[in-house]
Amino acid sequence: MAGETDLGMLLSGMRPELNPGRYVFTTVEGGVPSGVRPVVTVAEGEGLTVVARQEEADAAGMAYDYVAAWITLRVHSALEAVGLTAAVSRELAHAGLSCNVVAGFHHDHLFVPYELAGRAVAVLEDLARRSA
Repeated sequence: MAGETDLGMLLSGMRPELNPGRYVFTTVEGGVPSGVRPVVTVAEGEGLTVVARQEEADAAGMAYDYVAAWITLRVHSALEAVGLTAAVSRELAHAGLSCNVVAGFHHDHLFVPYELAGRAVAVLEDLARRSA
């Protein structure tokens, strides 16, 4: 199934959904520790970046500095779509919110400061309304 490429449709239909839990960004050299089920991994020269639930990282003794909330944009965005990440990032930046974006095959995923998750969802919902 092909994803959506029209920016107006992507923005108006993004339906941001806050996933439960706290998530952390950490790094490992070698494999992911037992008991840690990453929601995202990125292989970098310095090691494997792992985004995982905070409680799993804590149980495995993994170090981290950033605790995030995970927001999924429920619209099925095409990987070749142009402008969604820029529009969402710009809107959150104007609201003073940092955002780390990860593209999955079906959806885009945003990691924002945990304590500001409600505000981030409200900003995204407002952007979707204005784009309709």
